Amino acid sequence: MGRTSPSILPRISRLLEGYGSNLKLARLRRRFSAETVAQRAGISRKTLSRVEQGDPAVALGIYARVMQVLRLETDLEKLAADDVLGRKLQDASLATRRRAPKRFAAPPPPDHDPGTGEELS
Repeated sequence: MGRTSPSILPRISRLLEGYGSNLKLARLRRRFSAETVAQRAGISRKTLSRVEQGDPAVALGIYARVMQVLRLETDLEKLAADDVLGRKLQDASLATRRRAPKRFAAPPPPDHDPGTGEELS
């Protein structure tokens, strides 16, 4: 029984391929061999090759381990960092509470002068 790859949009596929290519460039800039990165990430060279090709079937955790080896783990914070659309949808669905107007009671008239303490008539 063969493996089936997940169905994704072509745009997402291109993004993953670019991401994998960037990871490969980062590895080459650091002059790490594929064997070294794979060993440090605890994966096979074949899996590393799939990561560098942007294979969507590779788990995000594997990508994260490769990023950690390359010291790029802080880039994970950028994934879905600012969900502008989600915030707009949330704000649009927030119901404003209807409240009764506040009632302010009129203060009672003073029965003495606060400055002198004398009783007013």
